[in-house]
Amino acid sequence: MGLFLHYSLIPSLFIILVLSFLQRREHRRQTDDATYLLRDHFGIIMPLDFVGTFSNRWSYGVAFGATANKIMLLFSEGYQLLEVPQWAQAFVLLIGGFEVGLCHFPFFACLSSEFRLVSSILGFGYSVLWLVVTVLQILQNPHGRFMGRYETLVFYWPSLVCLAFLLGRFLHMFVRALRVHLSWEPQAEVKPALLEPHQAAHVKQLLRKVQPQEGKKSWFQTRVYEWDPNFQFPSRMIATIVLAFICLYLFVVLEFCMFVDVRDKVDAFEGKLENYTVSVNQTGALTPLILQFKELISVIKGVWVVTILPASLTCVSYLFHILACYRKHMKRLWAGDKYFLPLKFRNASPSENVVAIARYSGWQIAYILWGYLIIHIMQSLCGLVLMFGLVLPITHHQGLRMLRELGLGILTIAVIIGLMITQAWIATNFFLQPKLHPDDKQKPLALKNRKAFHNFNYFLFFYNVLLGLGACLSRLLISCILGTWLIARIDRTIMQSGYEKADMGFSAWIGMLYVDHYHTNPVLVSFCHILITVQQERKLPKTTESCYIGQSAGSCISARSRSRWFLLRTLINNPRLIKLRKSKSEHGSLNFTQILLTCSDC
Repeated sequence: MGLFLHYSLIPSLFIILVLSFLQRREHRRQTDDATYLLRDHFGIIMPLDFVGTFSNRWSYGVAFGATANKIMLLFSEGYQLLEVPQWAQAFVLLIGGFEVGLCHFPFFACLSSEFRLVSSILGFGYSVLWLVVTVLQILQNPHGRFMGRYETLVFYWPSLVCLAFLLGRFLHMFVRALRVHLSWEPQAEVKPALLEPHQAAHVKQLLRKVQPQEGKKSWFQTRVYEWDPNFQFPSRMIATIVLAFICLYLFVVLEFCMFVDVRDKVDAFEGKLENYTVSVNQTGALTPLILQFKELISVIKGVWVVTILPASLTCVSYLFHILACYRKHMKRLWAGDKYFLPLKFRNASPSENVVAIARYSGWQIAYILWGYLIIHIMQSLCGLVLMFGLVLPITHHQGLRMLRELGLGILTIAVIIGLMITQAWIATNFFLQPKLHPDDKQKPLALKNRKAFHNFNYFLFFYNVLLGLGACLSRLLISCILGTWLIARIDRTIMQSGYEKADMGFSAWIGMLYVDHYHTNPVLVSFCHILITVQQERKLPKTTESCYIGQSAGSCISARSRSRWFLLRTLINNPRLIKLRKSKSEHGSLNFTQILLTCSDC
């Protein structure tokens, strides 16, 4: 497969050249004879718009999913193109990233090309080529030494599914393009350059009056997610989530294979220890230590396997939660609310934002993979504490001793917490003045019994020093647990306030939000769309009727009629403007004003 990756550059470059030849250049300069002979051919091909693409989102996501195996090869640093020193390894990985991108460039170029008939044929042939090579790779080496039978299929079935989906997609494109070419069905209407239907629907919703909520929201809508028909995730987010899912699956499989390898080596070592205990007839001085070691290894192996599922589900839930946070943050930015951002990110540098959107997708996937490994280790440690603290004492018939120690520990913590609650209760009832109003929730921050208060502080000063030692350790423990638990959450910083800039992943998230906010804000895009539409209308003859995006041919109206209709709606919704409006002295105009006043009073 690695060798084919290099040879696939040949058909990839051929497809790129064909599509580039068909692509017309919009701005052509006659600089010399060589470029003049090319006319306006060989334009720049764009694989996909990472900012404003809302169509073919799942097709682009699946195309990215087909690259998952190669990305995992780069992630594990298994890409060895040249033998270079350690300091130059970054350049080799950079070259490998460019090669992987170039080999899979035809998938995206064929999906986004305007020449549907040619691009569908080229994309279908290229997908068949990759599918055949992948199937041959599976058939030649179907089994492995880690997982046994069908190990290769376990690794490559996501790529097979993605390639099969692309085959169906290109076949559908070919059938549609062929029917249009044979005039069996009309040419699809050209979509607007700026305004998407869901963006227009969002702006219309903002202009309507807020309607009261009909019915009560369900628990899922309140606590988990509520679908919004006027919001769509861009193709970049869908592709990132799809690729992250597949890479997470491959990472879990690779981790399990490494676990099997380590387990086999440990089992061999345990066999040698077993032979030693048999040779000394289980009477050697090391026999108790060997038995404890075997028990420890057995517990570690069991806990590691059991915690694979909860660690995986945690990262999967993070992926869905990231989508929910993206929508929530984008809506708050659209509303002009930046207060949820740290102060240092409210005026971010444009250059940093542009770099951030290029980094985000790759960093998000890497954070999920490393986050899974760290969460898995943390959950395994918690499992070991649970096993050695509760389970093993019961199996060793030391349950009463364990319960006694556990009860003492819980009682000690309960006493400490009780003393802290008592301090708060004394401060509330003896050292704060009463409420100013019966409806107030809390007492005002005004002291009374000052002499008793100072004695209270003095005698508790020495005790709180000792209590602070435990509070410091609990702060460290909670910070470690939350930091490791949220390490995969790139949408939330784990740094303290004032040090958020040191979190490069969170900086990439904020920069990506800013770029999407400035380029896909529905109000801004609608305003630009109106400006472009009005500018195009001015270039048309006066008698020409105009249509807005989303209107059918039968609903086109003249500009004058549309202006009068908007004037009528404005006057009905704002009755105060009717009296201030300058009207003509004709009888019809006076009657019209009187009718509007009557309607506004109804």
